Amino acid sequence: MRAAWLILLAAATTVYGQEALAVEQADTCRECHGAMERDLTRPAQLFADDIHKENGFSCVDCHGGDPSSYDPEESMSVNKGFHGKLSRGQVPEMCGSCHGDPSVMHEFKPQQRVDQLVQYRTSVHGQRLAKGDLKVANCMDCHSVHDIREVRHALSPVHPLHVARTCGHCHDDAEHMEGYPIPVGQLADYERSVHWEALDARGNLSALSCATCHGNHRAAPPGVGAVAQVCGSCHIVFQNAFEQSPHKPVFEAMELAACIVCHGNHEILAPAPGMLGVGEKASCVQCHSEGEPAYAVARLMKEQIDELTTELVQSKHITDVAEQAGMEVSDGLMQWTSANEELIKARVQVHSFQSERVSEPIEQGLQLAALGRQIGTEALEEKEFRRKGLALSMITIFITMAGLWLAVRALESRGSSPGSDGAGGG
Repeated sequence: MRAAWLILLAAATTVYGQEALAVEQADTCRECHGAMERDLTRPAQLFADDIHKENGFSCVDCHGGDPSSYDPEESMSVNKGFHGKLSRGQVPEMCGSCHGDPSVMHEFKPQQRVDQLVQYRTSVHGQRLAKGDLKVANCMDCHSVHDIREVRHALSPVHPLHVARTCGHCHDDAEHMEGYPIPVGQLADYERSVHWEALDARGNLSALSCATCHGNHRAAPPGVGAVAQVCGSCHIVFQNAFEQSPHKPVFEAMELAACIVCHGNHEILAPAPGMLGVGEKASCVQCHSEGEPAYAVARLMKEQIDELTTELVQSKHITDVAEQAGMEVSDGLMQWTSANEELIKARVQVHSFQSERVSEPIEQGLQLAALGRQIGTEALEEKEFRRKGLALSMITIFITMAGLWLAVRALESRGSSPGSDGAGGG
């Protein structure tokens, strides 16, 4: 009897515990919205993949209310903090209530910054929002709403591969941007750039995107004087050369945005040989005319670059031919590699716009390329010498073999003549 009572008590305790757990974990928000139709059920469906759900947060953390009650009067009671759908102006402060609180964020993401809200308030978007402009981007426009994912997640709208199109969702929409002093079309320009090619075609996730230059939460156009610093954060050696250029003080005085003058901003194409010099498509002729000292410097630098480029092509061709022929030309290829590095240095120094700084690596490169070509040429001459020597050796061997064959035939002829074996003598 005692055992039976213990079994009944255990069963009752188990049922009670399950009921208590069910009440504790009840989420009537998702249950009810999951049973609704169309737009009303979509939030519940999307939230299944949300990073907040993965970390134990629920609807009530943003919308308030009582998720344990099936009575709408209770679950959506204002007295229990329910505020339903947030207005666009409330979104940053709501997100910032957690993301700006170190005690909350350090529990889940100790390494994540907690100054995003402060940065957003200083951004162009945040400043306009504070003035009542509800069209500007807020947290949900970039991160989504109920299906927010980590930045590194491949489906996140702020993943490096998606940032440009996320920004373009507003900035490439002429109707949305009407009234703002910003032209549309930046997305199309960017998708023709060398930066997008590196990101999209080559999968280089560290390649430049909108946030690299403009910032993310503190989004703002870089000032005229800051453009070189922004570009220089990646292209350091080019910035150092530009700092020594006569262009720098002139551009500053004219309030021109440094790198943009020659390279553009969003549609930055891969540098081409025609950009330098005094040709029709050269950047230099946009400002300089024939007869000016700068015009002569531009032409000289282009001629030097072309000279070394031509020498490199010839040197590489000869060493490649020799290598394909089986000759040892590793020293020549090493000289070519060093010469090509000098060409790269010269192209960097073009940004200093000082011909003497370009001439130094050019002269060094010409010497190295010529040495590489000489090694390749000597290897081909040795190949030809070996070919002729082999031919002469083959001829000598053939003549010797022919002589031996004739000698053998002569001996065989004597041996087969009548009486040659002495059989009839005696």
